[in-house]
Amino acid sequence: MDNTTKEGIYNVKELGTGKALVLGLQHMFAMFGATVLVPLLTGLNVSTTLLFAGIGTLLFHLLTKGKVPAFLGSSFAFLGGYAAIAPKLEDGSSNIEMIPYACFGVACAGLLYLLLAALIKLFSAQRIMKFFPPIVTGPIIIAIGLTLSQSAIDSCSSNWWIALVAILVVVLCNIFGKGMVKIIPILIGVVASYVVGICMGQVDFTGVKEAAWFGLPIVREATVLALFGKNFDASMLITAIITIMPIALATIVEHIGDISAISSTTGRNYIKEPGLHRTLLGDGIATIVASLFGAPANTTYGENTGVLNLSKVYDPFVVRLAAYFAIFFSFCPKFAAIIQAMPTATVGGISLILYGMISAVGVRNVVENQVDFTKSRNVIIAALILVLSIGINYSAAGNISFAIGSITISLSGLAVGALTGIILNAILPGKDYVFDNEEPKNTGVDFEVGGRN
Repeated sequence: MDNTTKEGIYNVKELGTGKALVLGLQHMFAMFGATVLVPLLTGLNVSTTLLFAGIGTLLFHLLTKGKVPAFLGSSFAFLGGYAAIAPKLEDGSSNIEMIPYACFGVACAGLLYLLLAALIKLFSAQRIMKFFPPIVTGPIIIAIGLTLSQSAIDSCSSNWWIALVAILVVVLCNIFGKGMVKIIPILIGVVASYVVGICMGQVDFTGVKEAAWFGLPIVREATVLALFGKNFDASMLITAIITIMPIALATIVEHIGDISAISSTTGRNYIKEPGLHRTLLGDGIATIVASLFGAPANTTYGENTGVLNLSKVYDPFVVRLAAYFAIFFSFCPKFAAIIQAMPTATVGGISLILYGMISAVGVRNVVENQVDFTKSRNVIIAALILVLSIGINYSAAGNISFAIGSITISLSGLAVGALTGIILNAILPGKDYVFDNEEPKNTGVDFEVGGRN
């Protein structure tokens, strides 16, 4: 069987070991900026985060039969949960005493993934996927990219010249490049922009000089094991569980959207094979393991989906190489310092393209599945998903909060938009899509136009 198809490369054996390693590095660089941002915002350890991003990705690939080219990095969805349970101290340092409580709450949230995976395995994906037709998943995928766009623009704004170098190099390599240059535009863009940043005096290597070459990436005081000490607070543990667990409802929707996006990008239906229950299981187990050891919740990463779209290399082996690199470099604080010293504008320029690619995949999902926008129900569903997701995200609060007793629950714009779309699609008449679990197409989720009500 030919390893290359009209859509891209599914097997990197013909590329050779050297090129595969470079592709793996590209995937690692793509996820690095966003992955380390979560621990910087929450007070979690950067090296621990990097270690369990790699381990989580490998667990995901193991549980999905090594078929899905997804990388699992830090989830932004749980930032509100960490802020509520383990806010940073006044001096900006980590709230190391409360972090284990927040991590335990995240681990419990991961259990919801396992519960849904079991239900899908028991009752089949067909009963679940009828709630996620293209009119729902397409706009959700579009919204994922657009809601992330603000962070990319903010990063670019720190120095637009450096950001433009990254953007132009990626575009030129992808459009006019030949051979390996066309396959690794992200890596080339990062290096070129980084060098320009150094030449412009925008890079501070002080942290690199002070960082050690080797260090253990796990901090025991931040793990769940630290809960079982003298000052254990059972009420705080219950509060953390109640506060953080509901966030998983939103991240599960995002997971389905991400898997649909990866499927659309590669032309293979991963919701059917290896199955949505397996991808949810992999994501859930990765999140539980990471949080127990003091790392953020894991989630399938849109940045790496963007890399797949640009490189046209879809072999999951390349993503696993990125995971191995992440694990290796988690033991080297000096490498983490080098990446953290990267100009913010470099990360912004690369992210701008990758986030745009995510939204473009959502558009493709809608177009290829022939969503009928002459129907008012479809227009209303898409409109509300996009407006709520983006509008709430860019509002002053950035989320919608409500109290249940003494517990305050916050939902991101994406969570509100996605849940609204799912509910409206379920109750409004005129549904014209039915999940097809038998005959796969080259789109993210297989549906047939059926004119059913």
